[in-house]
Amino acid sequence: MATREPRIPGPDHPITVEPTAARVVARVGGTVVADSTRALTLREASYPPVQYIPLEDVDQALLTATDTGTYCPYKGDASYWSIVLPEAGAEANGRLADAVWGYREPYPSVAAIAGHVAFYPDRVEVVTEDA
Repeated sequence: MATREPRIPGPDHPITVEPTAARVVARVGGTVVADSTRALTLREASYPPVQYIPLEDVDQALLTATDTGTYCPYKGDASYWSIVLPEAGAEANGRLADAVWGYREPYPSVAAIAGHVAFYPDRVEVVTEDA
């Protein structure tokens, strides 16, 4: 197995993590999956900003951990969860596979996102609202 060398953000690949200055709500249809005034905005290189919400502010009864894992040389190993909705008629029989990810032990340069999760915007509506 190849050794994973963490990369340090810098001018060629900047990453910033800052408190979000608004309330962040994540919804699937009419179901609120997360609601937080403690979210963090991660900006990475030319990617769109991502809202990382504290896991405590997520309805964890709707989450099921999966075996999926990915690696980012700037952030570390990511874990994934599926969203399982109780209402009938939801996508894929109420299950949105691997719609949520987080870094349980992120690299030091992004340590602030530990204990937070993010949502794929093509599966979960994530909006910022006035706090």
